[in-house]
Amino acid sequence: MAASPVPVASSAKALGEQKVLVIMARFPDVEPGFSIEEMRGKYFDKLDRYLRAASYGKARVTGKMTDWRTLPHPVRHYRISQHNLSVERDRVLELIQDAADLVDNDEDFSRYSMIFLSLGAKRTDYGMAGLCGYPGMLGWRSELLLKTRKKRQTLPVGVAIYCEEAHVGVVFHDMAHIMGGVQGGRRLVPCLYDHDLQGQSGPFRNYAQFYLVHLGYFDPMSCHMFIADQGPPGPCAWTKLRLGWIEPQKVLTVPRGKSSRVVLGPLGRETSEALVVKLPLDSATYYLVENRQPFGPDRNLPSHGVLISLCDDQVIECRRGQSPVKLMNANPSTPELRGAPFTLKGKKEFQDSKRRILVRVVGRKADACEIEVSNGK
Repeated sequence: MAASPVPVASSAKALGEQKVLVIMARFPDVEPGFSIEEMRGKYFDKLDRYLRAASYGKARVTGKMTDWRTLPHPVRHYRISQHNLSVERDRVLELIQDAADLVDNDEDFSRYSMIFLSLGAKRTDYGMAGLCGYPGMLGWRSELLLKTRKKRQTLPVGVAIYCEEAHVGVVFHDMAHIMGGVQGGRRLVPCLYDHDLQGQSGPFRNYAQFYLVHLGYFDPMSCHMFIADQGPPGPCAWTKLRLGWIEPQKVLTVPRGKSSRVVLGPLGRETSEALVVKLPLDSATYYLVENRQPFGPDRNLPSHGVLISLCDDQVIECRRGQSPVKLMNANPSTPELRGAPFTLKGKKEFQDSKRRILVRVVGRKADACEIEVSNGK
């Protein structure tokens, strides 16, 4: 899905306190398998630690959890398709409406940045482990103008729904949609997996390898997690830029016709003098170069080194083989983009001969990588 080139600014919503109301919603015919305290640990302990680390301390999670509230219908009434493009939007909308009405008398929705519906049910009961209602399954072309039935309170412009086994990476993925918000008729932080492949059966978690064609395991907007019992990977530079977490002075831009030699610090460490190298191609397309090393959330990656991504701001969502950001793969023989980084001891050089782009790893200084870049020279 593409649009005419438009300037894409970073989100202002992803900075500071993210105040979340977690509505603990159970179904009359399903017994929850997790306690409220266990869910509190996920939403307000694990998620907060991850968010602070990934954002360099620029974002944090606060908020409140309700007690259990029982929805008016059994789970089959709300059950949705497991495939994004086939999700029954009316059922998503009804679930959000019914859950909000359950706490209408007790909560002031204007105090919160977003709502999480934490369902006392498993993915196999409901249909998906997690999803973003808005901006997501209910669209993003206009705001979610949903009001409670009794007090006519307006819901926050951001609602996500999670089953009880949803991984922290799933929670962050949908939360990032909300933090990114909507700009110019697009989600600023879209899914970075392929929606069309997500609707097809295959050998990867019963799907086609929809997580693994654009960013692989190098961003939770692509994969949610690499290994299920570990935390999610850190976001890539593209996602961090969209969320406003990288200071402009940490981005070194090498204009067309120029070359440069750069010591690129690890993306996971804000104190790095340079976090990203940007190689503009035209008004909408560019390469990003980042250094991913094994600490913080980036411990949970399949491999480490210099990642190179081709970005296109004309692309809105990952449909029909397109993606707004796509990794250049240093080792195509390694499956699932697991060997994508360029390294001093492995494949050192990337070339795009058509665009006259060169990126070469030439040295290491502790956990920093020294690279040479040429942008069309």
